[in-house]
Amino acid sequence: MKCVVLHESSKKIRIKIPIPCMSMYEADLVEYYIRNLETVQEVSVDERTGNAVVTFVNSSKKDKDSLFAWMSGFDPKNDRIKALVPENTGRVMNRRYEEKLLFSVTGMFLRKIFLPTPIATVRCVIKSIPYIFKGLAALEKGKLQVETLDGVAIAASVLRKDFDTASSIMFLLNIGEILEEWTRKKSINDLARSMSLNIDKVWLKTDGKEVQVGINQVLAGDHIVVRNSDIIPLDGKVIEGEMTVNQSVMTGESEPVVKSPGGYVYAGTVVEEGECLIEVTKVAGSGKFDQIVKMIEDSEKLKSDTEAKAYRLADRLVPYSLLGAGLTYLFTRNVTKALSFLMVDYSCAMKLSMPLAVLSAIRESREHRISVKGGKFMEAMAEADTLVFDKTGTLTHATPTLMDVVTFENRDPDEMLRIAACLEEHYPHSVANAIVKGAKDKGLDHDELHSKVEYIVAHGISSFLENERVVIGSYHFVIEDEKCIIPESEKDKLDAINTEYSRIFMAIGGRLAAVLCIFDPLREEAAEVIKELHTLGFKKICMMTGDNKKNAEAVAAKLSLDEFCAEVLPEDKAEFVRNERAKGHKVVMIGDGVNDTPALSEADVGIAILDGAPIAREIADITIASDDLRQLITLRKISTALMKRIKTNYRFILGFNSALIAGGLFGVMNPASSALLHNGSTILTGVKSMTNLLDK
Repeated sequence: MKCVVLHESSKKIRIKIPIPCMSMYEADLVEYYIRNLETVQEVSVDERTGNAVVTFVNSSKKDKDSLFAWMSGFDPKNDRIKALVPENTGRVMNRRYEEKLLFSVTGMFLRKIFLPTPIATVRCVIKSIPYIFKGLAALEKGKLQVETLDGVAIAASVLRKDFDTASSIMFLLNIGEILEEWTRKKSINDLARSMSLNIDKVWLKTDGKEVQVGINQVLAGDHIVVRNSDIIPLDGKVIEGEMTVNQSVMTGESEPVVKSPGGYVYAGTVVEEGECLIEVTKVAGSGKFDQIVKMIEDSEKLKSDTEAKAYRLADRLVPYSLLGAGLTYLFTRNVTKALSFLMVDYSCAMKLSMPLAVLSAIRESREHRISVKGGKFMEAMAEADTLVFDKTGTLTHATPTLMDVVTFENRDPDEMLRIAACLEEHYPHSVANAIVKGAKDKGLDHDELHSKVEYIVAHGISSFLENERVVIGSYHFVIEDEKCIIPESEKDKLDAINTEYSRIFMAIGGRLAAVLCIFDPLREEAAEVIKELHTLGFKKICMMTGDNKKNAEAVAAKLSLDEFCAEVLPEDKAEFVRNERAKGHKVVMIGDGVNDTPALSEADVGIAILDGAPIAREIADITIASDDLRQLITLRKISTALMKRIKTNYRFILGFNSALIAGGLFGVMNPASSALLHNGSTILTGVKSMTNLLDK
């Protein structure tokens, strides 16, 4: 495919895609295909113009040349390219709502200009009937809701033959409903896509061997392996093994379900225990998207408590508006003044501006590579006063380095590293990744020599190699729990290891075989970030780590942490978070590993690192990119600004609309002017709510 350059700048290029009458599906194919190119940071394809705007990570000519080379391989019929596109990209939905808004606004202006008054009057009366019936239906249920207020206001305007006011009210109510529905559906769909796209690598079993491949390389009929704490990446059927699966995210079942050969598993569910070989039935992007959407809708994750309170207050004010209108007419016998109470309500602006503010904050967070699963978590982030960090892969770099392999009883270092990498690659964690990379850098390729691998959370891994049990993990696991023996004559080797290194112990046949030394340096920005977070209102910042006490103590001193705990287990982290919440603190937990997931679940806000374990990302409420902890500062600022905006909107809506009611009551303005100013302020508040919260 040969593309034409339309415009070019240092890091951005706009090209013409040579697909005549491009469909929305073809636009998605092109967009997700270009996104799969490593040099590309962002891409947007418009099917109406056939143009693609591509932003690159760097501004080199080589990156731009790579795009054209990449596009030469584009084939819309290729199954692997089709698999890149998620089940629901949101493009069709967005276009539908854009058209709804366009037709509503255009239709209103055309009717004003061309529609004869008698026909416009008849149309207004007919259009008012559903609104009036909605109000009556609410009354029939014994409830005074905003629908009642809208119905009474429209009915009163029609009865007074003020058809312009009635039409304006209905038009703005319709616009508000479209925007509210669009923002909610877009929020839910964005969240559902982010939840269904969190896995990028799977273990593919082919010719009796396990090979790690990209999820988009897997086709229907392929066999994949899943183990303890894995998120099942694709829908499929179990053909070998047995496991228990937590599938509450899909089915609502509270208890884990046993899966054995013949059982069906869903993408997005979590393996709690066991190991299975699965035959894939649906490729990436074609799983249970609708179930995820339903789960989100049921969970009410999108609403913050402040937002929900504003909604409830808006409904509670309806009876007072009706009472005010009745009393005004009773004392003044002036219909115009009485209608001033009905022309103005607080609900429209609140129900439009609040979700728009939340959606805008979530969108702005995404621009900073922060993925937020709902407004309630941003509210909790804004109010939190306690921050708990995991150490490895969080306060330290996500890519630690293997520095040395210390062996015992004359074992070969390369052979020990090869065995360690063979075991560790099945359960990726930042330390495990360092071991796997260390073996790869030395050219130590391996076949699967071991038997079934068992993962013990927060401790390590065990397996069998040539009938000998192999265990790899922490000192606590290998030496204390497993009672493996350190050769008496070589204990000095342990003492000689640099205390700055994290140590991973490996024993074969009950005897210590090797210690893998991992250099896990602190992130350069960590101290600055913690200082700034204190400034932004966090009163207590602490660290929970499974690492040894000396290492943890040194880290805590360098970062000026308020508190730290070393050599802790997952349940210890969760207990610490639970205790802090019991004391009345709002707690944020930040981690990247399987062992952090209990604490992430217990916290008011669980934050996962993008390169961490898939299950941690799944459980977490917020995900941040791996390369810079400063995103925590950005997240705190956006969250605080969001809550300030919601409260500002709330005060403005109450104050301005109360002033309009007072103006009508004292005869300063007529009902039509009140309705115009009320509806105009509603739209303006909504537009303001969509703007960025932080300066660029």
